[in-house]
Amino acid sequence: MKDKEFIYTYIRHRDEHDLCRMEMRAFFGIDTPSNVLKSPVEIDPSRSPFMNERLEILYEGDLFEQITTQAEQIDLGNSTFKVICLNTTELGATDKIGHAERRKLERQIGLGINGEPDLDSPETVFGVVTLDDKWYFGKLTISGNVWFHHQQKPHMYSTALSTRVARAVANIAVPHPEGVRAIDPCCGIGTVLVEALSMGINIVGRDINRRVVLGSRKNIAHFGLTGDVAVGPIAEVTDNYDVTIIDMPYNLFTHITADEQLEIIKEARRFTKKVVIVTIDTIDHMIEEVGFHIVDRCVARKGTFSRQVLICQ
Repeated sequence: MKDKEFIYTYIRHRDEHDLCRMEMRAFFGIDTPSNVLKSPVEIDPSRSPFMNERLEILYEGDLFEQITTQAEQIDLGNSTFKVICLNTTELGATDKIGHAERRKLERQIGLGINGEPDLDSPETVFGVVTLDDKWYFGKLTISGNVWFHHQQKPHMYSTALSTRVARAVANIAVPHPEGVRAIDPCCGIGTVLVEALSMGINIVGRDINRRVVLGSRKNIAHFGLTGDVAVGPIAEVTDNYDVTIIDMPYNLFTHITADEQLEIIKEARRFTKKVVIVTIDTIDHMIEEVGFHIVDRCVARKGTFSRQVLICQ
């Protein structure tokens, strides 16, 4: 039996390009400057703030007619289905297909499938797409944009990570959550915690500021999630973790010196093998000083403001 293969489509802002590619590398071990990626790795598209769709390839061919013939093998009985053509925009080097032509392709394939067409609430959604002069057909999963519903929190502050960046950082730190224990020891109001917990990542939080810990706990509960957030400095962490996420503290209300930044990284080195650091400062020398090495990095931009995202091991 042929191994599964998937096609992922992406939507991202120009400022998010580098962060999106870093998330790709975490998920798939490869990246692409394109808005479409093919991989045998299965990721729920709702995990990524950049993924739009995932097509699980069932059939492929050089000609569209080959796809329609293969789709005739599908027997859904009385179950309902819908077919969507994914070429709504340029995908890599493949041109967009116009609306009328997409509808025609969808109808042609749908006529051959044994089942009940339902354009509104189908039980199964199929997708068809052409890429680089080949045609692909399969089961389609559309992103639920879970992160979007987390943007308005009961407790917020202006310098916290955006929800999209926080979700990408959680994915970069823990792309495959099974068996992984994570900690955010400078969690602030819990932006990363909310995203990580909503994806089933086993993560705990901590912050030295009691007020923001209370805000973090309320934010987590607001979205129906459950997670432990302790009050205390990173120096009081006693357990070991597979990965640590540190959004290096800064802003008008958190005055942190270079020495204090170094201490945070030193403490993380004590209890974790891998750390993902988000920082507005260049701290490469600190990372090397404590014995970590930067294995991947990117810059996440928002207008003229930028943060560095570093994976250190």
